Amino acid sequence: MSAFLKRCAVLLFAFAVLLLGSQLGQAASYEEALDKFAADSYAETEEAIAAIAASGHPMAAQVLDALQNTRLLYDPASRKVFIKGSSVSLLDAATGQPLAGAPADAQPVRVNNRLRRVIDAALGGLTLLSSDPVKRLGAALAVFKSRESNALPALNAALAKETDPKIKRALTDARAAVVLNFAEASESDKLSAVVVIRARGDQDAVGLLAGLPSDTPAAVSRAAQDAVTAIQSQLAMWTTVQNAWYGLSLGSVLLLAAIGLAITFGVMGVINMAHGEMVMLGAYVTFVVQEIFRAKFPALEDYSLVFAVPLAFVFAGLVGILIEQGIIRFLYGRPLETLLATWGLSLILQQSVRTAFGPTNKEVSNPTWMSGAFELGQITITYNRLWIICFTLAVFVALLGLLRWTRLGLEMRAVTQNRAMAASMGIRTGRVDALTFGLGSGIAGIAGVALSQIDNVSPNLGQGYIIDSFMVVVFGGVGNLWGTLVGAFTLGIANKFLEPFAGAVLGKIAILVLIILFIQKRPRGLFALKGRAIES
Repeated sequence: MSAFLKRCAVLLFAFAVLLLGSQLGQAASYEEALDKFAADSYAETEEAIAAIAASGHPMAAQVLDALQNTRLLYDPASRKVFIKGSSVSLLDAATGQPLAGAPADAQPVRVNNRLRRVIDAALGGLTLLSSDPVKRLGAALAVFKSRESNALPALNAALAKETDPKIKRALTDARAAVVLNFAEASESDKLSAVVVIRARGDQDAVGLLAGLPSDTPAAVSRAAQDAVTAIQSQLAMWTTVQNAWYGLSLGSVLLLAAIGLAITFGVMGVINMAHGEMVMLGAYVTFVVQEIFRAKFPALEDYSLVFAVPLAFVFAGLVGILIEQGIIRFLYGRPLETLLATWGLSLILQQSVRTAFGPTNKEVSNPTWMSGAFELGQITITYNRLWIICFTLAVFVALLGLLRWTRLGLEMRAVTQNRAMAASMGIRTGRVDALTFGLGSGIAGIAGVALSQIDNVSPNLGQGYIIDSFMVVVFGGVGNLWGTLVGAFTLGIANKFLEPFAGAVLGKIAILVLIILFIQKRPRGLFALKGRAIES
């Protein structure tokens, strides 16, 4: 038994000696690599980066990060290397111990663009096997951009262990990028890498395949060129889809801003230049509600929009009724005076809000369920835009139901089609006018709630939408909600497809010219209302 114990003791001692020797060798190689930084040579610095990344030393990542951010210093006299920290003045790069002060001649280790790519790859290789999936994904993306061949062993090891599909895909792309730029890789490996990068299908893939080294085999170059052509065709298709999505998003905003104007303009024939200020009031109601929730009920702040929607509708609707009763009803049949009066009113409302809340933009944050985005193919869809489209369609459907299935809706349609006949049938047209104006203003108020999530809340918020709203209403057909829907989405999509060619300003001018030409042929818009009074 004692002999057995002696043999065990000998084996343990031998293992300890080997382990100690390994650690001493590791420390020696790490210190030798640090010494290369003091040579003030780009070639020596590149060798030092590779040696430090391969050393496995606990300080390796910290040293490389300091080098990347120009916080790595060296003393030419003593050839010692230091890390400029935040909590302490300096750290000894060899031991990690804090130092009292820097030598008088200490200067930063110089790096160039080539070395920055090498550092990115080295840092990526150090974190490819991290337990944190976010770090692993970031490391894979860094290696894909740097394409440094010294990261290939770490990539192979990480791919063998990775189980997360998203990270595994990023690691596969990174390995393919490295192989395509690695001169010693075989032609078959490079052809396989082209297939991987082609499947990625984005602009980064085009840049990678189009910028292959000059010594790339001819077969690989041909495969890369074919892949670039295929990817560009796919990207053109996705660009069309992206523009269509942006157009739908813009169209939903235009619809939400114009739908209330379609009601008041269609039923009452009033050119309300203060309609944009109703939108602005709804946005400020959202701001006030969110501030109250933030101060009084912080746990419920994510649900402040749920309370802001009805409050904005009621507040803007009441303001609209007051405007109709106090100004508009005295100006029926006098469109020029109505236009001037509501324009003056819009200036008064803007100045009132500017006095109450100040001229600067107010912050209205997105709730968590409206924050973020997701990718669909090669396009990115933000949740706030998606929610606004859904909200706009819900408001549109609710308004259609109100006009079709309620007494107020029936009376509004009657007044729209023949005001004199509706009055003779006992409908109080003055009351219908006031409620209609209030309904249109209320809808503009809830449009302000939605716009507060994608635009700046300021006294001038409504001015950016009033002209577009009138164009939507006139193009779609005055007073016709379906025409407003079609007009808003048509103009939104057309505007987004024209912007890449003509620019934002010229695109809007082109849209305006097209609408003018269209109105010359169809003065009543796409969907003209039917009725004796209208047709007369």
